[in-house]
Amino acid sequence: MNASASFPGRYTDQVAIVTGGAEGLGKAIARRLGAEGASLALFDRNTDLLNSTVDELMALNSNVRPYSVDISQEEQVKKAIEQVVADFGKIDVVVHSAGIVGPTSTNITAYATADFEQVCAVNLLGSFLMTKYAVTHMAPQRYGRILLIASIAGKEGNPGMVGYSVSKAGVIGLVKAIAKEYATAGITINGLAPAVIRTAMNANTATEQLAYMTAKIPMGRLGEAEEVAAMASFIVSPENSFSTGFIYDISGGRATY
Repeated sequence: MNASASFPGRYTDQVAIVTGGAEGLGKAIARRLGAEGASLALFDRNTDLLNSTVDELMALNSNVRPYSVDISQEEQVKKAIEQVVADFGKIDVVVHSAGIVGPTSTNITAYATADFEQVCAVNLLGSFLMTKYAVTHMAPQRYGRILLIASIAGKEGNPGMVGYSVSKAGVIGLVKAIAKEYATAGITINGLAPAVIRTAMNANTATEQLAYMTAKIPMGRLGEAEEVAAMASFIVSPENSFSTGFIYDISGGRATY
């Protein structure tokens, strides 16, 4: 089946938050969920790009609103999620796609501590905060789907990318721990570990780093954002009801577990 094919009505009457929704994987996932009937709350800190994406999705008849949020800041996350509930009445789905790569092709001895802290603040702390405040609102309704975007780097480790690898390994641990806390609450929490995907996020990745990562993919190519969106849409759907605490693979054959 073509990855661009959608299932209209799959998310009718559901409200989905997508972080990093202004571009890349977040935008592709938001487009897919919107096409399948979800009302969308897009979080991003790039306000101009966020508003442009909202305009695009509205032109496709999606019910969508923008929220300017730095997901590494607790009070911003808390207030934004509360605002989504005030605007839409509930939250059914969270897809947490926001993240940064940080330095690449950089040995740990040259990796600035401030860069490490920033990458972990956005990628790991942001995942913690989004999950913490999402489940707070999902628990009373006894339904929710949370998907945290991890990375194959969190499973295997990418040399020269210590901050990114560590932060995404932490996301995997977060998925497994919190899923067990809410396993009987009607809330599923899963992760998705892509290999390198063709997005703007990779625009500043060093050429040799990108070549290294692509060479490790048995399919011999980059993944496409639409392929990630198709898989994400299933993971957070109502029919995916007996899967939680799992890290799904979308790595072109690179993942070995």
